Amino acid sequence: MTSPTYKTAPVPSKKMPTGIPYIVGNEAAERFSYYGMRGILVVFMTQYMLNSQGMEDHMSDQQASTYFHLFVAACYFFPLLGSLISDIFWGKYRTILVLSVVYCFGHLALAIDETRTGLLLGLTLIAIGAGGIKPCVSAHVGDQFGSKNQNLLSRVFGWFYLSINMGAFISSLLIPVILEEYGPHYAFGLPGVLMLIATILFWLGRNEFVHIPASGWEKFRAETFSREGMQALLNLCVLFYVFLPVFWSLFDQTGSSWVLQGQRMNLKVGDHVLNPAQMQALNPLFILLLVPIFTYVIYPLIEKVFPLTPLRKISIGFFLASASFAISAVLESWITHSPESPPHILWQTLPYLVLTSAEVMVSITCLEFSYTQAPKSMKSFIMSLFWLAVTVGNLLTAGVNKVIMIDEKSSRLEGADYFWFFSGLMLVAAVLFVFVAQRYKGKTYIQDDAIDEAQAEEEGIH
Repeated sequence: MTSPTYKTAPVPSKKMPTGIPYIVGNEAAERFSYYGMRGILVVFMTQYMLNSQGMEDHMSDQQASTYFHLFVAACYFFPLLGSLISDIFWGKYRTILVLSVVYCFGHLALAIDETRTGLLLGLTLIAIGAGGIKPCVSAHVGDQFGSKNQNLLSRVFGWFYLSINMGAFISSLLIPVILEEYGPHYAFGLPGVLMLIATILFWLGRNEFVHIPASGWEKFRAETFSREGMQALLNLCVLFYVFLPVFWSLFDQTGSSWVLQGQRMNLKVGDHVLNPAQMQALNPLFILLLVPIFTYVIYPLIEKVFPLTPLRKISIGFFLASASFAISAVLESWITHSPESPPHILWQTLPYLVLTSAEVMVSITCLEFSYTQAPKSMKSFIMSLFWLAVTVGNLLTAGVNKVIMIDEKSSRLEGADYFWFFSGLMLVAAVLFVFVAQRYKGKTYIQDDAIDEAQAEEEGIH
């Protein structure tokens, strides 16, 4: 039997590529699975986890927070492995499909085993799967476009990000309720089902996708270590490993320190008691609202004052991230000084709004910027460096949590001081980034429209 023939270059067209709906749908289901599982991890580790005898085996808040950030760090380390497999050996499509199956088995392990063994096995497989596919999926989006429809790329990356947050929004509301009502088996099982759906949906789009072949080791090595490749790496690594990690060290605390803060706030809304983990749904909800507002209102207004380059967007986002943790510090002071009458958890809406605004300006911009600044045979590899910044950020948070502990019950950064520390750290990074951004010089790369005439005739392209 002959292997199927797929498109290997973007179709010369000004229209939207036909494979985009499959990628966007896949991403929505995959992100539902990831954020649904991730959103209840700290609660599971501190309130539900059992030992092999079925007895309670709960972690402390600090220990659970450290494990949470180590897991997130692992999820964003494995993009490096996935990108190398993709760019050198398998290509993006096959890498995504195979590692998605690994991802599914990780959810299965969490759903059937409530012990630390199940937790370790499940999170390891999920980190390999979720991390491995991450740089390939975003690069695979860009591969569908050529020079004639390159102008649609920003719009699609916006859709891509909206699909991520639609899945995250629904799962952040639903999965904590399922955990409370039905327990960990169902709460971890449903995200597994969605990941299976995501895998099937991606496979169904195989004939619509552009399959950019793996470059092979020689071409990858030659381009990576060429003067042009090394310059691109040097330029982007300053951004990825000096500044972005600080942003991610703050952002991912929405799943740890902000949840733990919420547990000490007033949770009552009428007769209903909110689950602090559900507040994480505010982030994807605000993304859905803010992406069009920023795109069609805020960015055009800023453009009337000064040109809004990608690096200027990122710079503004860094300052907003610092402000969000300053607000959290004020809320923490309120909790500390009014233990009998703590602030309502809905006050967390304000720092979520500010941090999500920062995310719109930083994460979406960096996603597209990373793709366009990467030489053609290094697309997945460069995207993995972008995601590796999340690993460094979470290792930073885990490291700080470890260093500040005096013993299991006391910390060197108690209460609001903890949040002020991260706010100040982000502020310093934001100020320094302004000077670095002014000196950045890069080059834009896009997959061209080269496609041989035989394939054009066969596919009816004119």
